[in-house]
Amino acid sequence: MTIAHHKVVSIHYKVVDVATGETIDSSDGAAPMTYLHGAQNIIPGLEAALEGKQVGDELEVTVEAANAYGDYSEDRVQKVPREAFTGVDQIEPGMAFTAQTAQGPVNLIVTEVEEAEVTVDANHPLAGKDLAFSVTVESVRDASEEELEHGHVHGEGGHHH
Repeated sequence: MTIAHHKVVSIHYKVVDVATGETIDSSDGAAPMTYLHGAQNIIPGLEAALEGKQVGDELEVTVEAANAYGDYSEDRVQKVPREAFTGVDQIEPGMAFTAQTAQGPVNLIVTEVEEAEVTVDANHPLAGKDLAFSVTVESVRDASEEELEHGHVHGEGGHHH
C-alpha cells in the first residue's frame, strides 16, 4: 500500500538540527510514530516527502524551516507585565506557559525576567531550524471513518479517547 491522503502511516525516524548536527528526537527504542496522512498531523515538508512511499522504504530528507516549524519571527517575542503571571511565585527563563488569546491558546517560553516585565517567545522551539530526517516506513493502512472524522489516528500508536 502506498502513502497517500487518508492513510494511517507508522514510521521510525530520527530528526537532526542541520546547523548543529544535534539529534532533536528519535523513535529509536520506542514504538514507531503513527499519523493520519494529509491531516496536517506532521510538518508539511516531511509529509510531502513521504507521499507515494511504501512499507520498507527508507529516506533521508532535509526540510527547510519554512516547511517545518516556520521561520523565526521577532514579532512573536514580546514583553508582558509581570502581573500577567498571577498565581506564579517564581518566574524563570525556560518556563513554558499557555496564554489564552482571542485566536486560541498560544504556547510561550519565558526568555527573560525583569522586575516589572517578562519577555516571552511564542515561536515554536524549532522555528527557524532546518531539519534532517532519517525515516523508515513501517506500516500503511486505510484510515477508519472515525479517524477521518476526527482528523487523527485512534488506537495503538495513535490517539486514545
